[in-house]
Amino acid sequence: MIESQKIWQVSRPNIEVVEMLEKELSIPSVCAKVLASRGFENIEDAKSFLQVSENQLHNPFLFPGMEALVARVHQSVETEERIMVYGDYDADGITSTTIMVKALESLGADVIYKIPNRFIDGYGPSERLFQEAFDEGVKLIITVDNGISGIQPIEFAKGLGMDVIVTDHHEPGEILPIADIIIHPSLKETTYPFPHLAGVGVAFKVAHALLGEIPKEFYYLVAIGTIADLVSLTGENRYLVQQGLKQMQHTDSVAIEALANVSGVDLRSIDEETVGFMFGPRINAVGRLGEAAPGVDMFLTENPNHALAMANMLNEKNKERQAIVKQITDEAMEQLELFPPLDGASVIVVGKIGWNPGVLGIVASKLVEKYYRPAIVLGFDEDKKIAKGSARSIEGFHMYKELAKNQDIVSHFGGHPMAAGMTLPLENVEEFRLRLNEQAKVSLSEDQLIPTISIDVPLEMDEISTESIESLKKLAPFGMGFAKPVYCIENVEVSTVRKIGSAQNHLKMELKQGAILLDAIGFGKGQLADEIAPTTKLSFIGDLQINEWNGRKKAQLMIQDIKTDEWQLFDIRGIRQVTRWQPLIPLEDTVYVAFNEDTIKHFSTIIDHRLYLMSELLEQPVQAKYVVLLDLPEEEESLVKLIQSHSWKRIYAHFFTNESSYFEGLPTRDQFKWYFSFLTKRKTFALKQHIHELSKHTGWSQNTFNFMSRVFFELSFVRIDNGMIVLNESPVKKDLSEAPSYKQREKQMDLEQKLLYAPYVELKQWFEERIAVQTVPEEEQVWI
Repeated sequence: MIESQKIWQVSRPNIEVVEMLEKELSIPSVCAKVLASRGFENIEDAKSFLQVSENQLHNPFLFPGMEALVARVHQSVETEERIMVYGDYDADGITSTTIMVKALESLGADVIYKIPNRFIDGYGPSERLFQEAFDEGVKLIITVDNGISGIQPIEFAKGLGMDVIVTDHHEPGEILPIADIIIHPSLKETTYPFPHLAGVGVAFKVAHALLGEIPKEFYYLVAIGTIADLVSLTGENRYLVQQGLKQMQHTDSVAIEALANVSGVDLRSIDEETVGFMFGPRINAVGRLGEAAPGVDMFLTENPNHALAMANMLNEKNKERQAIVKQITDEAMEQLELFPPLDGASVIVVGKIGWNPGVLGIVASKLVEKYYRPAIVLGFDEDKKIAKGSARSIEGFHMYKELAKNQDIVSHFGGHPMAAGMTLPLENVEEFRLRLNEQAKVSLSEDQLIPTISIDVPLEMDEISTESIESLKKLAPFGMGFAKPVYCIENVEVSTVRKIGSAQNHLKMELKQGAILLDAIGFGKGQLADEIAPTTKLSFIGDLQINEWNGRKKAQLMIQDIKTDEWQLFDIRGIRQVTRWQPLIPLEDTVYVAFNEDTIKHFSTIIDHRLYLMSELLEQPVQAKYVVLLDLPEEEESLVKLIQSHSWKRIYAHFFTNESSYFEGLPTRDQFKWYFSFLTKRKTFALKQHIHELSKHTGWSQNTFNFMSRVFFELSFVRIDNGMIVLNESPVKKDLSEAPSYKQREKQMDLEQKLLYAPYVELKQWFEERIAVQTVPEEEQVWI
């Protein structure tokens, strides 16, 4: 048995719908299954999804306040008022700022931009920067990707006499800022039909309205900000991102070329994963560690050398960020190990002096990934007596709403259901932790604290090919709202398995289903190679990719999880050095069982973990899933009893023996006849004294003579006294098979042939047959 890391929730699409989509759309079954599993049940909806067009873009004037915004901006342009674009320090904010600045410049506006410093100003509007803008002659502030929660700073700006336009997409609170205009896709009174725009999407809609036409040249910026901010890639966002990715693949943007250069990315291969895992982290890095302005500069410049210099700086900041994240994550996990959360706690709250607030969201994500609990990571500032940090959540715990219940002790907060940021007094941290965990008792059930993974597409291996994987690009981009499919291949054989990598920590396998073979790679899963027994059928979930090497393309599965409910037999027969096989056996859930006391004595100096004699084990229940059979029983029934005493998930067969009866064999009847004739002629024979000469004379082993002597003794043919054999007078004629030693040798030879020397397949079959006749229900079994 191999247990999965998460609970698998396999959705099986309607086969009739799959076949209909496959036929009518001329797409491979893999594509059809993805569409069917995502709810596309008719051709029209599927075609509309596959053939996205510009028609999916909504009129920007559907936003309440958009006409007033356009009029106010044009007024500023005509009167030469200075406009400030006020952005945010993440990828969404940086791209939003870039679009708004470029759009305003194209109108001839006098425009500057400012982005808050995470460490000085925190998130959102800053009175310091608003004062600075006023001093620089700004008359109109336009926020992008922030502002909806900036109640006091916006009131401050209005008090200075500046007008404020807020464009944002973050969760609005009960009270809205007193801005002159608010453009937001999900306000209660909005009539805009798509509520899932990122901040950059809102900025794009404003640019569209200001310029009077779709600013297609900004598609790539919208794609970057939208993907990096993890908003839903459905509806309007799907079209914007799709067009933006195409634009980047054939770009004339010096910023994209520079980013691709430092990331080691081929422009033609840019997709949503490139943006999410290569570009996004680098753009975010500058704002996490300091000033985010270099990110905007890189996108605004038209100088290739300057763009490359900025991209290199982003790259170095990202390396620095990675090192800091690792250090804080290690320290956070150490905190949790040394000081575990309170009993029943469902929300992780950790913090420390000096933790960099700019990376705490990433650390929180790593804690959620490891512990599957909502996690809040705080950096403590003893001078200011505040704790500032980030939160990441799990399904069922709406982080923004749960934080909102604590406004009396949390100074400032903002965010989404799954992510948020907050600032609170240091003295309130413990109360904050207690409250959130009390709230979690209401919001989260025990089932919701078990990590699950939804699997869209169960496949047969004959459906997988380079062509079918290529066809999946028609469904891209994948992301929030239309997640990348998780594929499942069930009950397939493993043709080959080996560890790879310099540390042998990765797994490479070849899967087999009928005559079909498929390569599979499991990064960080090398240890599973020791848990896969021959002939075991396994189920896999993961991603399908194309591996290209030396011009040859092959389909491969990137493994996310593995499981099997089958019991497994591991063959460690003949490996006498315990140190070679014991490290491969899980310490927990394993018992070591011997049938003979001599075996216990032999192994007691080597194995100090749950070592039992068979007879003792059945008398004292012990929880265990796995069993190591150290030696052979004298009777087959003893082993059968052990096998059937519990539903073992793994059986490790060692079957140590000092002497092999099978290879020693039974002496032939001619050998018995010759030896008896030899004794008859002498009447007495000092076997102990002369056995060496006798063995040398006949070429038979000393064990053979000792065994034949024991058989003669048991049949009363001879007496044995201190190594002296004396022939009995007129012994009763008996068959050799009547001697207990003879019978036992026959049994032992048969048992060794079945268990010790049988090929693996035959040994597995022997166990299968005996496990199959097990009729005791699980709840009535003896647990050992």
